[in-house]
Amino acid sequence: MVHLNVDLIAKSSNHFKSKRPHFTQYLKKLTHLNFSNRNIDDIDDLSVCKNLTVLYLYDNQITHIRNLGFASNLTHLYMQNNNITCIQNLSSLQKLSKLFLGGNSITVVEGLEQLKELTELHIEDQRLPAGEKLLFDPCTVLSLSESLCVLNINKNNIDEVRDLAVLSKLTHFFAAENHLQDMQELVVVISQWPQLQKMDLRGNPVCQKPKYRDQLITVCRKLEDLDGKEINELCRQFLINWKASKEAKKKVKDEKGQITFPVTADISWGPQHPYAYNYSDYLGKRKPQEFGRPGMTTRSDPVRIDRRGVRPSQRLSKRACLCVHRTFMNFTLKVGLCSVHFLK
Repeated sequence: MVHLNVDLIAKSSNHFKSKRPHFTQYLKKLTHLNFSNRNIDDIDDLSVCKNLTVLYLYDNQITHIRNLGFASNLTHLYMQNNNITCIQNLSSLQKLSKLFLGGNSITVVEGLEQLKELTELHIEDQRLPAGEKLLFDPCTVLSLSESLCVLNINKNNIDEVRDLAVLSKLTHFFAAENHLQDMQELVVVISQWPQLQKMDLRGNPVCQKPKYRDQLITVCRKLEDLDGKEINELCRQFLINWKASKEAKKKVKDEKGQITFPVTADISWGPQHPYAYNYSDYLGKRKPQEFGRPGMTTRSDPVRIDRRGVRPSQRLSKRACLCVHRTFMNFTLKVGLCSVHFLK
């Protein structure tokens, strides 16, 4: 077991081994401390390092965040790739602006309510239990809404981001290799981030949706980079104009389709209209009411037809048939005579 303490710092600083008083003064003025990849599993008392601003503890075996209450001037804390399961004991770090906790076993983003100056939170690639996703405490997210600019949640089995809509100051959002698939939800959320400049969603099912890139570009007017590809300003303007034109055409079409007169099932058309229709079901299909033309009697007996399916009233009279036959024969004779004359 390796504990981070003053003795470990002294062993790493050969110059101060024989000069203990000077070493204490050194610790008081120390601003950067790098103990990454040292197999450290716990943090002991370092209260003498009151001016510490940057602490590197990544690639170790640390399981708990503790004994950092002295570091009121700490601005950067690097603790990625450890065995941390819970975010805790950070409320005293009032000046902390960048927190790196990627590659741990954290299941809930919490305990950051007091960090009013936190601008970057990197909590990507957590070692989560099978079937679970990274969760966000609403109180923590709300408290970060006025300061957080960079959020990295890559590879955390996340399937929705609606809880992050309040992060209105975001400029960089990284959520690659997750399970986001609701395009409508994504558009609504990022529309609440007017300052967004860079976003990476590669590896999510939503990237396969039709017009995925076009929709995000038109929603995020300041977006400069999407999924590692730079956004051309000319392309953005074209998409914005195209969207505006499409919406204008749709508005005109909707206005033309509006009915300017009241529609009701009890309209009295008066005697000048022999037919009345019932519009009570829906527009576009007219249902005749159960009555005929005024003054007319409807026929109740069956209609007679012959073997060919023709009504008797539709058959031609014998005289008419002879006239048609005679006309056809005269036409044929004239055509034949003209043909003979032409051949001569």
